[in-house]
Amino acid sequence: MNTIKKYLGIVWIALAIAIAYYSIGIFGGKLTSGKQDDLVFGIIILFILTPLIVLGLAVFGYYALVGEYDE
Repeated sequence: MNTIKKYLGIVWIALAIAIAYYSIGIFGGKLTSGKQDDLVFGIIILFILTPLIVLGLAVFGYYALVGEYDE
């Protein structure tokens, strides 16, 4: 069971990287669209929600990889 947790730690870290890439790729274009609504939405997604989601997944994956959840 502990090896499954370690492999899932790698999956969580990979998922954090994929979400960061997807979020910057898709919502980064909202900043340059020229519309006021897209600009506000893009700023909220890129600078508030993306770091929270990516850091949460990365920390969770790191702890799973290190073995913090072995008990």
